[in-house]
Amino acid sequence: MPWIQLQLNATAKNAEDIGELLMESGALSTTFTDAKDVPIFEPAPGETRLWGDTDITGLYEAEMDMLPVLEQLRNSPLLSNDFSYKIEPLEDKDWVREWMDIFHPMKFGERLWICPSWKPVPDVNAVNVMLDPGLAFGTGTHPTTALCLAWLDSQDMHDKVVIDFGCGSGILAIAALKLGAKRVIGIDIDPQAITASRDNAQRNNVSDQLELYLPADLPTGIVADILVANILAGPLRELSSSIESLIKNKGSLALSGILEKQADRLIDVYGQWFNMEKATLKEEWARLTGVKRSPADT
Repeated sequence: MPWIQLQLNATAKNAEDIGELLMESGALSTTFTDAKDVPIFEPAPGETRLWGDTDITGLYEAEMDMLPVLEQLRNSPLLSNDFSYKIEPLEDKDWVREWMDIFHPMKFGERLWICPSWKPVPDVNAVNVMLDPGLAFGTGTHPTTALCLAWLDSQDMHDKVVIDFGCGSGILAIAALKLGAKRVIGIDIDPQAITASRDNAQRNNVSDQLELYLPADLPTGIVADILVANILAGPLRELSSSIESLIKNKGSLALSGILEKQADRLIDVYGQWFNMEKATLKEEWARLTGVKRSPADT
């Protein structure tokens, strides 16, 4: 059956309340979409974590009279009388098929492929990570994830210990293992991310080499040859000393989730401990890499 779609914009402070208002007005479902395509962690169970600018979409039955709905929204203290909105019909489709058709195998670097389970693997001799979109951020489609995957493909992973700081879906951790890492430690603040990483590791037959921790549960004394962190500039800056402490001398670092305009400041922060390289850019996003100096180098 066809539907009516009502879309309006909100902020992190009022988005959840506006979503509830749409449901009260007769919406069958609501969807929150980042208006600026900024990567974030998925919420913990029972929590709704929203972006700074959030598009909210309410889905209504095609026969719904939208004039009373708009009047109800205008009368709400959450919205002004002249709030902006968009109403459009939504044709009937096989939405599961539409969703599945969005995702295709993607190549990163020289040998690494990320493949959804319902598509054939393009190269059986390549390094193939089987990953379906799911609970946590990270399917390879975002430029920051692509930048990290390409960097991992370029590294010598043989016999290396790798930390995926902010592991999300586990895509970077699993890629590192498929590329030859001996052991990977995934760390995330989100229990859903730990679950998603564990499930995806099992699908890729690497779960015995992947250790997953919430930050509070991380054992002391862990250090890695390589650390990759695809989170956001703010946490990367605030957690810089913690991240530095997890990397061996001469170990390698890759950071992403960073806008191009934020790169220089983070290079200065991590330059305290690392020989940092010039940022690698993809669209408006940056990846920063460096090698940790040993005491003899300082």
